[in-house]
Amino acid sequence: MEKNPSNISVKENDDDPPTLSSQAMAALREFLAEQTHSVADASPDGDAAGDSTVSLVSEDWRLSQFWYEPDTAETVAREVLTLCEMGSSGSISGSDPFRVACIACPTLYAYLKNIDPNTRVQLLEYDNRFEQYGSDFTFYDYNHPEELPLELKHSFRIVVADPPYLSEECLEKIAQTITFLAQSGETYLLLLTGEVQRDRAAELMGLRPCVFRPRHSSKLGNEFWLFTNYNPGTRLGGWELEK
Repeated sequence: MEKNPSNISVKENDDDPPTLSSQAMAALREFLAEQTHSVADASPDGDAAGDSTVSLVSEDWRLSQFWYEPDTAETVAREVLTLCEMGSSGSISGSDPFRVACIACPTLYAYLKNIDPNTRVQLLEYDNRFEQYGSDFTFYDYNHPEELPLELKHSFRIVVADPPYLSEECLEKIAQTITFLAQSGETYLLLLTGEVQRDRAAELMGLRPCVFRPRHSSKLGNEFWLFTNYNPGTRLGGWELEK
């Protein structure tokens, strides 16, 4: 993890949202015509993995919100909880229960709390509809990467980030936020973003891609990858072999 990502020059380019397939574009037009901000229970085709207790507000694609498929959400949540369990058992140094920061990934937050309500997790999110999560919610605008409560600074052993855009500028600012949140010493970072960010993720934070491929319910046209700064072993399919 780079300690001072703010020194990196930022290209003046527009933020590029993930590309939708033609079917998803048609759904988007219908969605925008019928958009509501009500809280909706997730379904097996949405966020719940068959568990009706997992619920989220509806996606707002105008905010580049695309929820994970159930298998993806549960796989990533289980990986985070495995790291938490390793910390609690003493397999990872540190005596306090791990705190988890979820940057712009509310689906993951919902699954973590559904599987283990005692998980210490903070959701950093731009959409104020997630204020329903009470003190677990912190408003976050990636354009101001360090404008966060001081009590969050260097407070998390696990940080999971899903940048809303695929631009270099967005990733660089997310990296600044990660540096702000991460505890000193060994911190476990998971990044879900487009394959196009592979080189930049390695340069900024020393991340490597896993074999596991995240998928979204909206069937995005871009290929998304999961990157980590630690070797997951056989979990997540392991690290992808370098070519």
